[in-house]
Amino acid sequence: QIKDRQSHSKSLQTGSTALLRGLVEGQRILSRAKRGWVWNQMFVLEEFSGPDPILVGRLHTDLDVGSTPIKYVLAGEGAGTIFAINEITGDIHAMKRLDREEKAEYTLTAQVTNRDTDQPLEPPSEFIIKVQDINDNPPQFVEGPYRASVPETSQVGTSVTRVTATDADDPVYGNSAKLVYSILEGQPYFSIDPNTAIIKIALHGMDREMREEYLVVIQAKDMGGHMGGLSGTTTVTVTLTDVNDNPPKFSKSKQNFVIPEDLAIGQPGGKVKANDRDIGENAKSTYNIIDGDERDVFEITTDAQTQEGILRLKKPLNFETKKSYTLKVEAANIRFDPNSGAPFKDTATVKIAVEDSDEPPVFSKPTFVLQVDENAPINTVVGTVTARDPDVTGSLVRYFIDRHTDLERQFNVNVDDGKITLAKPLDRETDMWHNITVTATEIRNHSQISRATVAIRVLDINDNAPEFATEYEAFLCENGKPGQVIQTVSAVDKDDPIQGHYFEYRLIPEMLNNPNFTIKNNGDNSISVLAKHDTFRRQKQEMYFLPIIVTDNGNPPMSSTNTLTIRVCGCSREGIVQSCNVEAYVLPIGLSMGALIAILACIILLLVIVVLFVTLRRHKNKPLIIKDDEDVRENIIRYDDEGGGEEDTEAFDIATLQNPDGINGYLPRKDIKPDLQFMPRQSSGPNGVDVDEFINVRLHEADNDPTAPPYDSIQIYGYEGRGSIAGSLSSLETASSDSDQNYDYLREWGPRFRRLGELYSVGESDKET
Repeated sequence: QIKDRQSHSKSLQTGSTALLRGLVEGQRILSRAKRGWVWNQMFVLEEFSGPDPILVGRLHTDLDVGSTPIKYVLAGEGAGTIFAINEITGDIHAMKRLDREEKAEYTLTAQVTNRDTDQPLEPPSEFIIKVQDINDNPPQFVEGPYRASVPETSQVGTSVTRVTATDADDPVYGNSAKLVYSILEGQPYFSIDPNTAIIKIALHGMDREMREEYLVVIQAKDMGGHMGGLSGTTTVTVTLTDVNDNPPKFSKSKQNFVIPEDLAIGQPGGKVKANDRDIGENAKSTYNIIDGDERDVFEITTDAQTQEGILRLKKPLNFETKKSYTLKVEAANIRFDPNSGAPFKDTATVKIAVEDSDEPPVFSKPTFVLQVDENAPINTVVGTVTARDPDVTGSLVRYFIDRHTDLERQFNVNVDDGKITLAKPLDRETDMWHNITVTATEIRNHSQISRATVAIRVLDINDNAPEFATEYEAFLCENGKPGQVIQTVSAVDKDDPIQGHYFEYRLIPEMLNNPNFTIKNNGDNSISVLAKHDTFRRQKQEMYFLPIIVTDNGNPPMSSTNTLTIRVCGCSREGIVQSCNVEAYVLPIGLSMGALIAILACIILLLVIVVLFVTLRRHKNKPLIIKDDEDVRENIIRYDDEGGGEEDTEAFDIATLQNPDGINGYLPRKDIKPDLQFMPRQSSGPNGVDVDEFINVRLHEADNDPTAPPYDSIQIYGYEGRGSIAGSLSSLETASSDSDQNYDYLREWGPRFRRLGELYSVGESDKET
């Protein structure tokens, strides 16, 4: 088709001009139901919503003279769907609803073709159909509903918020999109600018405490607010935010409290509260004691959750000294508004009455520090603790030691005067300090108890002799020189004198003329042992023992004799020890080390054989032999060694049945091991001891052991008791059957066998029945 238009360009230009003239002519004969204009090849058509098609325009060409079969063809946006053309007449109709908000204009092309051959008779002509707006869309608040806030008591004209409405109509054509805003609800509190839609405060002195929230209804109307315009509404919820415009206020200007005198320090004694009509941070207050007698006795703190002032004790109360207090308490806002001239504080008078209480005894000191010499005799007075009843009645006080703090019962206290005495001698080297707790109890009210700590220091006395710091073993070279230092010796002392240790060393009198060794004081509580000659030989003497006496400077002085072992060794020329064993004596004989080891091994083997032989000779008793017969239920265990019975005490060693721990008189419990064990008194083994007395002693110690837990324990006594007065309960030795025996004698054995007798008696009666 393009090639055809190029070949007939002249005729096409003439036809195009005629088609445009047809467009103009067609616009002149548009339907009167809708207005249409053409300007620069443009149709203007109002949007419509009717169900019937509407004529847009008519196309006409000069070629339409009746002789040529022509056809009008429409192409472009909406052709065939929204717009349709009559192929014969050229009339263009809108077939569907036109909405400018969906599409404002359409671009189409019209062309005249041969009806028979579809060959274009004219080039296509482009034209535009523009949809003209009408006021068919109301204003809308897309972001609504709105929420806004403004401080209370704001000035008139204070801006609150701004609302925005949109209109889908054409803002350029007419007044369809020109909006005007107004308030339907919310007056006289608020106003709105009709053009900018800014909401402002319209009433002075709006108080949040009176009303916190307001609902404002805003209307937006198009057509400039004139009659016939469309409108839309939205709501604005305005909340008045709090400002600190109300001071705290006590409900009562005078408040009274009663506090017991035994109230603990730091505990609350009463609460006061000042109410504030504000909220949040503006309602928070702090409380202070600004006046009153002895303000240092009480303090007031603020509860952050309840906003209450809590009175607490800083010092103990004493009804006998002061019975009442008067305080002036102030409540003040934490946040202050400088624009407000009102005072943001309030005061109240608090009167506190002290209530008398039965108080426990009071020690003269919370902690007593006493001293006593170690090894002081029993009943030595260590010191005295004193306590008194602070009440007006003044009850007498009795003193006791908390035995949980004195497990070994090393101290006693006089219940009447509080004198602490020794119950056992003390050893400073075992425990330097003893901390016990003494309780004081009122005689008339035993529930009133107070405690005091008593720290007892054990003073040192010179009761320990000095001794070598370690087990010294010196080595002396055979080729050593006279005056050579063999060993440096120092001593230690368990005592701790105030002036420090000073030790004196000397040889025993028998060794003063010792030709082999001598000692030299080093001046630092140590000595050096020196050799007197260089003729030491292992063949002559391998080992020397040098007794040394060490004396301290205590009062009285204590001394001990310690022996230094000196071994003669073979050394190199440089004095390095090489060998100190007996090899030096054997090698000269001609025996090698391997031969010596073989000889020793043979000797050890012979000793083992001899020991085994002796052991087997002593234990001739054969083991229990179970002879198996065909019927395993009739196996017989034979004892080939006949004993002497219970009276035979020589047949075996009863010590093999003893518990090793029981021999020492102390058998620890098997259920739990206490941190501090109670050491019972020492007693001899069960050989030659009355069993009843032994058991009673153990029961008494177990009942009075404060470290014993209240658990069921098994006490194992590894020895056999005496025979029972009831004889044997076994029926193996009797030829009578159960039915022939009479068990009435069980009732005569005492209350422990009474129940057993009743059971057997019931059995006999059942058989008779």
